[in-house]
Amino acid sequence: MTQSQPETGLQTDRPNAARMFDYYLGGKDNFAADRAAAEMVLQVAPWMPEAARQGRELISRTVRHLVEEKGIRQILDLGSGLPTQDNVHEIAHRIDPDVRVVYVDNDPVVCTHGRALLADSKTVSVVQADLTDPRQVLGNPAIGDAIDLDSPVAVLMMFVLHLVPDEQDPQRIMATYRDALAPGSYLALSHAGTDVHPDLMARISAIYARANSPFVPRSHADISRFFGDFVLEPPGLVNMWPHAEPPADADPQVARTGYSGVARKP
Repeated sequence: MTQSQPETGLQTDRPNAARMFDYYLGGKDNFAADRAAAEMVLQVAPWMPEAARQGRELISRTVRHLVEEKGIRQILDLGSGLPTQDNVHEIAHRIDPDVRVVYVDNDPVVCTHGRALLADSKTVSVVQADLTDPRQVLGNPAIGDAIDLDSPVAVLMMFVLHLVPDEQDPQRIMATYRDALAPGSYLALSHAGTDVHPDLMARISAIYARANSPFVPRSHADISRFFGDFVLEPPGLVNMWPHAEPPADADPQVARTGYSGVARKP
């Protein structure tokens, strides 16, 4: 999904980052332009479907860690993307069905899918808003009705900040979110990295330049700054697999294309 300028309607003739991700996962919510761009990415990064699958498993582990081990009972999922199997609320509700989850995305198609999926839910909602405008997000009445910012909340920003260009000052954006959270809150973040395969990442970025959002991988140091003074949980900001050992059959190239971590507000 893009987090630059909100789209006003369905655009099928231009690649969409969320629908490209859906294609990597083997989904059906994509169009010819999305598939063509995704196939170009696969020419230079044939492991992308595996990375997408591992990304979903990473989200599942992170949510279980926050709800089961840290006692989090409200989650704000920013840049949530298209609904897929084992969504955040489904993972959380297997532990506690009263956990409140709010999905936020600026793509109207994403929000339409999500609302249809969650039409009967009393603890889960979908809000159309742009995460690059944190004051708009945090001041949204629908979010305020569901999330109590005076109590600990987990904010998920999984595989989305690398779709926010530097011109939008993502460090400022993240500082605004961090400042709004109560002590004991958590920030879970995953982000494409440049440290190990800079040439490869540059080629992928060039392909995404034709889509509805940029692709801006960053260094470990720059990604670390997104956490501010939050305290990273062990093992810190690591290659793809916080709170679990990498699978025995994991492709080492996939493991070194991005970083992920979970941090607590003191």
